[in-house]
Amino acid sequence: MHPKQFRIRTALVSSALIGAIFLPSCSDDSNPNNATLAGDDAGSTIDDASPQEPGRDAGKDAANGGDKDATPGEDDAGRDAEADADAETPAPTGRWTTGDLHAHTFQSDDAQVSLQALLDLAFTKYGLDWMTVSNHLRLEGRDNTGVSYPGGSIPFSKGMANYEAPFIKAQLDAGKYSGKVIFSGFEWDIPTHDHGGIGILGDVPMSATSLKAVNQFEYLFTNRDASLFDPADVAAWNEKDARAYSTHADSVAAIKWLKSHFPTTSYMAINHPSRNTGKYTIAQLREMNDAAPDIVFALEGMVGGQMEPDRGGYTTAYVKANLPNRTYGGVDYMVAKLGGVWDALLGEGRHIWNIADSDFHFQTAQGIYSSGYAPGEYAKNHVFVDGKDIFAVLKGFRSGKAFGTYGDLIDALDFTVKGKTATADMGSELTGKAGDEIEIKIRFRSPDHNNYEYPLGSGNSASVRPNVNHVDLIVGDVTGRAAPGTAAYDVATNSSTKVLARFTKNDWTVDKDGYCVVSYKVKADKSQYFRLRGTNLGTDVAGETVNGEPLPDAKITVTEDQARFDAINARNYNDLWFYSNPVFVTVTP
Repeated sequence: MHPKQFRIRTALVSSALIGAIFLPSCSDDSNPNNATLAGDDAGSTIDDASPQEPGRDAGKDAANGGDKDATPGEDDAGRDAEADADAETPAPTGRWTTGDLHAHTFQSDDAQVSLQALLDLAFTKYGLDWMTVSNHLRLEGRDNTGVSYPGGSIPFSKGMANYEAPFIKAQLDAGKYSGKVIFSGFEWDIPTHDHGGIGILGDVPMSATSLKAVNQFEYLFTNRDASLFDPADVAAWNEKDARAYSTHADSVAAIKWLKSHFPTTSYMAINHPSRNTGKYTIAQLREMNDAAPDIVFALEGMVGGQMEPDRGGYTTAYVKANLPNRTYGGVDYMVAKLGGVWDALLGEGRHIWNIADSDFHFQTAQGIYSSGYAPGEYAKNHVFVDGKDIFAVLKGFRSGKAFGTYGDLIDALDFTVKGKTATADMGSELTGKAGDEIEIKIRFRSPDHNNYEYPLGSGNSASVRPNVNHVDLIVGDVTGRAAPGTAAYDVATNSSTKVLARFTKNDWTVDKDGYCVVSYKVKADKSQYFRLRGTNLGTDVAGETVNGEPLPDAKITVTEDQARFDAINARNYNDLWFYSNPVFVTVTP
């Protein structure tokens, strides 16, 4: 988190960049109702409205794999099929929510924020609906207010039980954050790998029983000295399980332990997976998912630590061999690379989703160092949730009906694939016959402004409205699971993945609610998945994109501290993306 001395993108350090952030979008010059667009703040929930029919042709030509949408000229059979699909697919209950799974407090030794301040930032200032606090599962030296423990450092599971969880429960009981969901998770140093964001909900989240399970996990799967735990607990735990904290096999053993004890009430996200070299092979990721697919189902592709001079804190040497260990538009290579690791996993039909988190430790410290944005300030998970507790949030994440954003590029997204008798949305599957026509509908909205401020830390909003330049519809083949021990299990690419269509303001229309809408039709001839990627950037922006693909993020080298902070902030807000989870289409003969 110390500022590094790197080469700067000079275009980003001038105060003139504020104007440069405004890029053409559907909402700026093609929306006749622009003045009446909802001015939701960044953390508000999303309207649960079904996609509106576009009023004009949209999409690419048949040579690119699909037809332009001809809604005004549909025949009766087409309308009947559409009505059948709507009738077969019940309207969902629930609502869109925003939240963060990865944020730290003083109870992580490398963080500089109290739990109270973190919650106020997440909920009061940035309007999130839910958040998981995820301090490091290590020996830590301070309580949630930053006061050092009188006897020295203690295992975090004890700090969680004695300080963090009681404070959260007291705040909720007092009505401090009415209607919000707050949970106490942790970030585990996965043996031989990087970090995993883990939540153990149990039957009653943050109850004595659930907190004891965290304590047991720390004993079994870290190298903490046994003397730091209750002797009676240690004796009981040793009778049932062996400690395991040194090898990849131990990491899988921990995942299997979660599955054995908390099969539906725990999760583990793979945090900032490519931050360091050699931390994962795709075979290891497959093995983790195979061990517990309902627990290990998330890659933190849209990483936190965005205020680091090395974007995302990806500090490995800037050499060609380390290109997989860079961020691309702020996104981890596993997710950002078209046809890369994420696409390889999706091409097996695996339900592994992308998530977007803050990894907040502090924004700036001592006027010298910078780390990341607060929860809800820059990165957001938008998750469809049916319920008002952490169980509902976990169920929503597990369903895959979610998308991630940077800088509030969009604050709403409907993405559906409609067949003859049903409609599927993000995370779900549509089945049909070979040769069936399917219709892909995309409906999104950008808010009135995002949280860009200038200078950083001044509280002066630049009132910048994020604007989508284009949206990519990405497709890849689904060919079935690779078997452990086979050559296919080691393949980290999906050569079938491609951008099927690219949509700009010339392709979408704006509906009465201010949403940009586009529709695209294609023949389903094989099993595939479809996902979306959007950005405020053009397809060929020097230093940023080539043919629409993001380039590795450059380093910031400004020497003067405030100027460096502003350059980093400008870099991030000039380079905005959203990524959807996929919709699967399974074709039968």
